[in-house]
Amino acid sequence: MVMYTRRTPRRHAPDRLAAADFKARCLTLMNRVRETGAEYVITKHGRPVAKLVPYQAAPKRTLFGSMKGTVLKYERPFDPVDADYDIDRA
Repeated sequence: MVMYTRRTPRRHAPDRLAAADFKARCLTLMNRVRETGAEYVITKHGRPVAKLVPYQAAPKRTLFGSMKGTVLKYERPFDPVDADYDIDRA
Protein backbone atom coordinates (compact mmCIF):
# COMPACT_ATOMS: atom_id res chain seq x y z
CA MET A 1 0.00 0.00 0.00
CA VAL A 2 1.39 3.39 -0.98
CA MET A 3 0.52 6.41 1.14
CA TYR A 4 0.77 9.91 -0.25
CA THR A 5 1.35 12.84 2.03
CA ARG A 6 1.18 16.50 1.14
CA ARG A 7 4.39 18.37 1.63
CA THR A 8 5.15 22.01 1.09
CA PRO A 9 6.46 22.75 -2.40
CA ARG A 10 10.11 23.42 -2.95
CA ARG A 11 11.21 27.03 -2.78
CA HIS A 12 14.32 26.79 -4.97
CA ALA A 13 14.67 26.73 -8.75
CA PRO A 14 13.01 23.78 -10.50
CA ASP A 15 15.17 20.89 -11.70
CA ARG A 16 16.02 20.85 -15.42
CA LEU A 17 15.47 17.71 -17.42
CA ALA A 18 16.20 16.89 -21.06
CA ALA A 19 13.16 15.96 -23.14
CA ALA A 20 14.53 12.45 -23.82
CA ASP A 21 14.97 11.83 -20.07
CA PHE A 22 11.50 13.19 -19.39
CA LYS A 23 10.03 10.85 -22.00
CA ALA A 24 11.69 7.86 -20.36
CA ARG A 25 10.64 8.79 -16.79
CA CYS A 26 7.39 10.70 -17.36
CA LEU A 27 5.05 8.68 -15.12
CA THR A 28 7.58 8.54 -12.27
CA LEU A 29 8.10 12.29 -12.44
CA MET A 30 4.35 12.95 -12.49
CA ASN A 31 3.93 10.86 -9.33
CA ARG A 32 6.79 12.74 -7.66
CA VAL A 33 5.20 16.08 -8.56
CA ARG A 34 1.88 14.96 -7.08
CA GLU A 35 3.49 13.60 -3.90
CA THR A 36 6.09 16.25 -3.14
CA GLY A 37 5.12 19.33 -5.15
CA ALA A 38 8.41 19.24 -7.06
CA GLU A 39 8.72 21.25 -10.28
CA TYR A 40 10.64 20.32 -13.43
CA VAL A 41 11.66 22.32 -16.49
CA ILE A 42 11.84 20.18 -19.63
CA THR A 43 14.46 21.31 -22.14
CA LYS A 44 15.27 20.61 -25.78
CA HIS A 45 18.82 21.33 -26.85
CA GLY A 46 19.36 23.17 -23.55
CA ARG A 47 16.41 25.55 -24.04
CA PRO A 48 13.34 25.36 -21.77
CA VAL A 49 10.18 24.27 -23.62
CA ALA A 50 7.80 23.14 -20.86
CA LYS A 51 7.32 23.11 -17.12
CA LEU A 52 5.85 20.26 -15.06
CA VAL A 53 4.17 21.68 -11.94
CA PRO A 54 1.51 20.47 -9.48
CA TYR A 55 -2.07 21.04 -10.60
CA GLN A 56 -4.07 23.63 -8.69
CA ALA A 57 -7.78 23.83 -9.38
CA ALA A 58 -9.13 27.32 -9.96
CA PRO A 59 -11.56 28.51 -7.31
CA LYS A 60 -15.17 27.95 -8.32
CA ARG A 61 -17.08 31.13 -9.09
CA THR A 62 -20.72 31.42 -8.16
CA LEU A 63 -23.33 32.53 -10.67
CA PHE A 64 -24.41 35.39 -8.41
CA GLY A 65 -22.24 38.39 -9.22
CA SER A 66 -20.48 36.75 -12.17
CA MET A 67 -21.48 39.59 -14.53
CA LYS A 68 -20.30 42.34 -12.18
CA GLY A 69 -18.43 45.05 -14.06
CA THR A 70 -19.45 43.92 -17.54
CA VAL A 71 -21.79 46.87 -18.29
CA LEU A 72 -19.59 49.85 -19.05
CA LYS A 73 -22.20 52.61 -19.22
CA TYR A 74 -25.99 52.59 -19.25
CA GLU A 75 -27.51 55.93 -18.24
CA ARG A 76 -31.20 55.48 -19.06
CA PRO A 77 -32.22 51.84 -18.59
CA PHE A 78 -36.00 52.40 -18.85
CA ASP A 79 -36.06 54.09 -22.27
CA PRO A 80 -37.40 52.00 -25.17
CA VAL A 81 -34.89 50.27 -27.40
CA ASP A 82 -34.83 51.71 -30.93
CA ALA A 83 -34.15 48.58 -32.92
CA ASP A 84 -35.87 46.48 -35.56
CA TYR A 85 -36.73 42.95 -34.53
CA ASP A 86 -37.76 40.02 -36.71
CA ILE A 87 -41.13 39.84 -34.96
CA ASP A 88 -42.00 43.39 -36.11
CA ARG A 89 -41.44 42.54 -39.79
CA ALA A 90 -44.49 41.21 -41.52
